[in-house]
Amino acid sequence: ARQVDERYSIDQKEREKVLTTYFKHGLDAGIETIPSKEKKKIIILQHILKRFTPGTSYTEKEVNTILQTVHADFVSLRRHLIEYGFMNRSDDGSSYWIKE
Repeated sequence: ARQVDERYSIDQKEREKVLTTYFKHGLDAGIETIPSKEKKKIIILQHILKRFTPGTSYTEKEVNTILQTVHADFVSLRRHLIEYGFMNRSDDGSSYWIKE
């Protein structure tokens, strides 16, 4: 699993530029493409986390429903959230939650 570390330090100006570029119809809307560059992807994933409530356990279906509002490839988004260490899931995949 990839971990976010100091290589991915992001300043506010850079964050705003990436979010404006990808969320063309507002920050509550979706994106047309998932960035391939890791730094941009991390910014997008961090923003997507705001759609989840910390301390809440979600089923896979609930996670998918939330992520579908962001992009049609919600499976990749879910995988990225796990791989980059933003979200955890139970061993059997029945429960997902935001890492705090």
